[in-house]
Amino acid sequence: MGEFEYKQVIVFRNDLKLSKGKIAAQAGHAAVSAAQEVHKRHRGWWDAWIFEGQRKVAVKVKDEKELLELEEQTNDLGLPNALIVDKGLTEVPPGTITCLGIGPAPEAMIDKLTGKLPLL
Repeated sequence: MGEFEYKQVIVFRNDLKLSKGKIAAQAGHAAVSAAQEVHKRHRGWWDAWIFEGQRKVAVKVKDEKELLELEEQTNDLGLPNALIVDKGLTEVPPGTITCLGIGPAPEAMIDKLTGKLPLL
């Protein structure tokens, strides 16, 4: 293992072609929302992640179908997560699923699901 034992992964749909600003905003929503879940359910993971420096990694999947499959697998493993659904005020229609925040959680658990996904 490296310097970090915990990380958070933000998974984006590659088919949406969002602007950099929109990606940054959606990543913020996913990071905060997923971290809130961890803070409630796995305080030890939260504390360790904060202490280590809040490692985050952004990766991509092909489309909404792949993102929803990943969310299901994440739930099956019991990993805290947050699926982000956009209000549709700027670049995408209302109700568009943009990304999924997973963790923070132990790196080995998250990597089972996201370790082979390409970086954003």
